Amino acid sequence: MDTIAELELLCADAWPALVDERLGQWRLRAAGGFTGRANTALTIGDPGMPVSDALAATAAFAARRGIEPKAHVIQGSETERRIEAAGWQPATDHPAGSVSQVMTGPLPVGGPVGEILDKPSRQWWEFSVGEPTAAQKHVLGTGPRLGFGYVEDTAVVRGCVVDTTLHIARLSVAPAARRQGVARRLLAALGTWARECGADRSVLQVEINNTAAIRLYEGLGFTEHHRYGYWKP
Repeated sequence: MDTIAELELLCADAWPALVDERLGQWRLRAAGGFTGRANTALTIGDPGMPVSDALAATAAFAARRGIEPKAHVIQGSETERRIEAAGWQPATDHPAGSVSQVMTGPLPVGGPVGEILDKPSRQWWEFSVGEPTAAQKHVLGTGPRLGFGYVEDTAVVRGCVVDTTLHIARLSVAPAARRQGVARRLLAALGTWARECGADRSVLQVEINNTAAIRLYEGLGFTEHHRYGYWKP
């Protein structure tokens, strides 16, 4: 079974920030404020200095990049305990929620629908984010091996294959088309594409209060691997 660190690093590689600086084994990331994952310090491993000093460096990095200082912290870890002892607290004001879970599972299967694009089309961008910023183009449009699932005017998803793992993100379905199996079928198309790319399993990150998405993924065989939260000064 993968360690938490291995999965977290894989997910980080699948979701590349504009800036990704190393602080020992920590990764200080910035992407113009687009998503928490790409604008936090990934606190995996040893930062090479006391945690309090590493947090000060994290805050200084954030100030230079014009973003809020935040840390991506594994729940229940020794690092979490040290970050709390240093005076940081959960970022309960984070727009998408302060706690997410990492889920692992098989490649989605079933009757596929839609197409998997090598590059995001204008329609994919419009459905996913509207007119993309430079940061959005970088985070969503770069990675080891990318596939952009699209059902015209109905649904989108982003897949990134890292080694033999499919990272699933940005699944979105138009309100009028929900609960009709579109998400499952688009994910099945993404699973077929990922299998052709050499993948044999999947991973994703989802906010713990997104119960509809969690039920969808559980129905596809995904289970919770671990949780992480965002912390701030």
